[in-house]
Amino acid sequence: MVTKNRAIITFNVTFAQMISRVAKNSLVGQLQKSPAVVLTGPRQVGKTTLAFEAAKEMESVYIDLENPLDAAKIQDLAAFHAHNQHRLIILDEVQRTPEIFSPIRGIIDEQRRQGNKTGLFLFLGSASLDLLRQSGESLAGRISQLELYPINVLEFDASTNEILNTIWLRGGFPESLLAESDEDSMRWRRDFIRTYLERDIPSLGPRIPSETMRRFWTMLAHQQGTVLNAALLARNLEMSGVSVGRYIDLLVDLLLVRKIQPWSSNTGKRLVRSPKVYLRDPGMVHALLNITDVNTLLGHPVVGGSWEGFVMENILSMTPAETLPYFYRTSHGAEIDLILEWSGQEKWAIEIKKHSTPVLSKGFYTACEDIRADRKFVIYGGTETFPLPGGVMAMPLFQFIHMLSKQ
Repeated sequence: MVTKNRAIITFNVTFAQMISRVAKNSLVGQLQKSPAVVLTGPRQVGKTTLAFEAAKEMESVYIDLENPLDAAKIQDLAAFHAHNQHRLIILDEVQRTPEIFSPIRGIIDEQRRQGNKTGLFLFLGSASLDLLRQSGESLAGRISQLELYPINVLEFDASTNEILNTIWLRGGFPESLLAESDEDSMRWRRDFIRTYLERDIPSLGPRIPSETMRRFWTMLAHQQGTVLNAALLARNLEMSGVSVGRYIDLLVDLLLVRKIQPWSSNTGKRLVRSPKVYLRDPGMVHALLNITDVNTLLGHPVVGGSWEGFVMENILSMTPAETLPYFYRTSHGAEIDLILEWSGQEKWAIEIKKHSTPVLSKGFYTACEDIRADRKFVIYGGTETFPLPGGVMAMPLFQFIHMLSKQ
């Protein structure tokens, strides 16, 4: 699992033939407009496969920066580019060598002077650009970014509850989702977690004992979808609040954890100010908590938070990067699970319920009035779409994601 060996590449080719990723058109479009594109996403999410699919219509050369032989090929990057100047150069695991961005700036500027303005470099990285600050400094105005999420319900065609439960239980990483059995899927996820704990986190972040980070990660899984209480985490793990914040930020940079910030304005009400924290893939939540099947999941205390995080990540995988996600909660119980603030300042209020019969509290309607929501939805565990009082539309997750794809 650690290296991109022949077996994994073969799997990725098979996977690409089975599932079409919604990010493909965006990636192709960005390569046609920008000299350099960085495609981010956690390990094993399918970045390499998507890069090959997007580059089918153009000549390309692939370099894996974790492969010593490949890394040696670009020691003289200018010479390598000169030899491949009519090809798209795909550089994988670029977070390992962020210093590579500096010489690429000169190459891009020279190519622009020669009239070659697009499709020069495609970077693949298992961390966000916040962790790759050198790229922002060196390639400002020359690079665009796209994030590849795990497989969502639209890509997996999860239009029935049975298929929906499979992707919810296993998560959206291709090898976990497409495993032959739940046992094989769980084994892959445990290996994935071990790789991050023993290799990726120590190499990209501060020196953290793997057992300490595992306990921290597991505690976040237990508190999936709750408002961050750094003091409680620090006390339970016998560490400082500063360390808790640093560990969370590292997992956010590695695209494994998401912080949803509270929505705020001059409402005159006492609002919750701390962010909510989610492990971004439900399969990782279930692996950390040893939840091996759907029946166990449905009876586990984390079921509500797991479902909420699953729905949220699916929704955000389909919204433009400029769409901002928030939650809303007052001290008097008015609450909205997810607010989408679109670029035109239109606001959607979304309540997330696992039950097959959605029941909305008065607090949701009050919160919608507070933020002046333009549209209101409840995403629930049933199969039908129908209106509720107060202009709220109840929708199953698959239908809502399908609607977003048409936006």
